[in-house]
Amino acid sequence: MKLFAGLFLATSLLASAGCSMPAHRSAASATLSGDAAHPGSAQGWVRTELYFGLGPAGGQEGVDEAAWRAFLDKEVTPRFPSGLTVIDAYGQWQGVNQSRTERLRSKIVVLLHADTPAQRAAVDAIRAAWKAKTGDQSVLRVTQPADVSF
Repeated sequence: MKLFAGLFLATSLLASAGCSMPAHRSAASATLSGDAAHPGSAQGWVRTELYFGLGPAGGQEGVDEAAWRAFLDKEVTPRFPSGLTVIDAYGQWQGVNQSRTERLRSKIVVLLHADTPAQRAAVDAIRAAWKAKTGDQSVLRVTQPADVSF
């Protein structure tokens, strides 16, 4: 019986040793690793927000959801395929030569990206494409430094 108990204990210890994580790795890491598009930590990145007016708040005029998604698929996603965030919003705008403020259905696109000339050009191309599509005077862009960790 002692031999059986000893073998059972030895087998149990060996089995549980195979399940433990090495000392240098934790069971759950807070950051992603091995993905250059989504670094565990990055310097020289920015957060860019783009504000798109879709049309009058409460009205059916302007850009509908299907047209917005088509624009997103054609102009934004190919330029930032590794990811982005779209937020539904309400905004107000008073353009040049407008006597009153417009209340607008809006979308905010949040992009986290390396601060490079190519990425800045991609952002400006998106803004120009929206203005060409809608005739809008502007697409507001806000860019801030970002401490990024995926």
